[in-house]
Parts: sequence; structure tokens; C-alpha cells
Amino acid sequence: MKSDSTTIKLSKKTKERLDNFREYKRESYEEILEKIFGVLNTCRINPQNARMKLFKINNRKKENSIRIEKTDPNAYWFRCPRGDN
Repeated sequence: MKSDSTTIKLSKKTKERLDNFREYKRESYEEILEKIFGVLNTCRINPQNARMKLFKINNRKKENSIRIEKTDPNAYWFRCPRGDN
């Protein structure tokens, strides 16, 4: 099955913001946007659940960052800033 795709123009700042939602190195922008839309849709119904989803995303991101750093000490591009929620 061939999927339809398109190209969208983003500012560098917006691309960087999307990159900050990455939980792992090869996560696609499609996956990132679906995750964001899921949180936004949850927020409409139950803001507390949306907050928990963001908390879980942040924790998985930190876990993946630690795993990468252990195998590649030069993997600075994937570290999460401390206190990032």
C-alpha cells in the first residue's frame, strides 16, 4: 500500500521544537506530530491525562538518552536538558 505524503515548509525554530519531542533518534516527524496531536486531543477531554502523557514522553526520552550516552559518549545531540518537563 502506497502512502500519500507531502512536504511542508517549517522555520528552523519549529523544526528544532519538533526535534525536542523526539524520544529516539530515528523517530519520524509523522510519529512526533501524531504524538503531539494525541496529547492535544487528550487535553481537551482530560488535561490531567495529557500532563501524564507528557510526563511519560519526557521519561522515555531521558531513558533513551541515558542508553545512548552509555554506548556513545559523543551523542550530545540526544541529551535532555535537566528540568525539561
